Amino acid sequence: MTANSNDAREPFWDLEARLATALLILAGFVGAAAYTHSEGYFVTFMTGNTERAVIGGFLGDFLLARGAFLLIVCFLAGVFCASVCRRHWWSNHPHGATMLATFALVIAATVDAFSHAASVGLVPILFVAFAMGSLNTSFVRKGEVSIPVTYVTGTLVKFAQGVERHLAGGTHREWLNYAVQWLSFVTGAAIGGLVSLAVNGDEMLIAAAVGSALVAAYTWRADIRWVRRQEQSRSGN
Repeated sequence: MTANSNDAREPFWDLEARLATALLILAGFVGAAAYTHSEGYFVTFMTGNTERAVIGGFLGDFLLARGAFLLIVCFLAGVFCASVCRRHWWSNHPHGATMLATFALVIAATVDAFSHAASVGLVPILFVAFAMGSLNTSFVRKGEVSIPVTYVTGTLVKFAQGVERHLAGGTHREWLNYAVQWLSFVTGAAIGGLVSLAVNGDEMLIAAAVGSALVAAYTWRADIRWVRRQEQSRSGN
């Protein structure tokens, strides 16, 4: 979105920016938790899973292909279920997807607790992928996702485009939001990496569930102010 005079007057560190930062840190943390204590499964990187699903078939590694395909299916299921909940039950809590994500992470931690494998298995990771899919429905405008919480590639593309617009006569607001979003995800991944050095897979999933619950509590309360702000914005127009 190109900045204009009205954008320049808007505070940068507003409620949306704070909510996005919290969710992006959570996504980065959970992604690191799943990757470091599993067999390298991606729960935020569906592009990579798509390539794995296709290339795994050509290489004869059907176990890899099946796992990647199931991760994509569960990610899509998370998006779908959260979207249905948002439409019918969470109209006053647009960021309530964190509640569904927390529930899925609790299930993942519970399932993994009954497993005696050295690393986190595919089944718990499928629930984690479901959680990440649901988080991506947190920011929606006109029926479309406005801030993709786990799609960092798209964020970097928008960042680079914003820098170009800034150099062409725009302002720093052209790219600053995207820079903060990317750095928030990186921060979450770094925190997850540090925590993974001290805990095992079971404890890592528990930590992810606890972190998601804390973020869910924050977003649930903040949504009251969010809805009021949107109503005021519409009435002002």
